[in-house]
Parts: sequence; C-alpha cells; structure tokens
Amino acid sequence: MHTLLVTLLVIVSIALIACVLLQSGKSAGLSGAISGGAEQLFGKQKARGLDLILHRATVVLSILFFGITLLISYAGL
Repeated sequence: MHTLLVTLLVIVSIALIACVLLQSGKSAGLSGAISGGAEQLFGKQKARGLDLILHRATVVLSILFFGITLLISYAGL
C-alpha cells in the first residue's frame, strides 16, 4: 500500500509541475502589478480556454498532492 501511494505521489507531483510550467506567465514588474490590481478592481473576464483548463487541473492536482501526502504520513505512523 505504501509503495502504491508513493508511486501515485510521484506521478501527481510530475503532473503538477508540468501544469504549473505550461500556464502562461503574469505580467512582471511594476506595470504588471498596477495592471493586475486594475483588472481585479474592474472585473476583467476570467481566463478562457487552455489557461482555464490548466488552472483547474492545477487546483485538482494540488488537492490530490496534499491528500496523498497526508495519507502517506498517516500510514507511516
């Protein structure tokens, strides 16, 4: 059981890293911070297409990562 969980954790970790690296970057620097605040204030539309899919996949994979990590630590006791 422990080996299965560790193997699953490695697969989820690699998938999470890939999802994060495939996402488009935010604007950097002071101009990015100002425009980012303005976008939040004026309610720019949410990301669509591939960015939305990658965002949702990142959320799901991060929840799986923490869940499996807690299971491994619990099973190790």
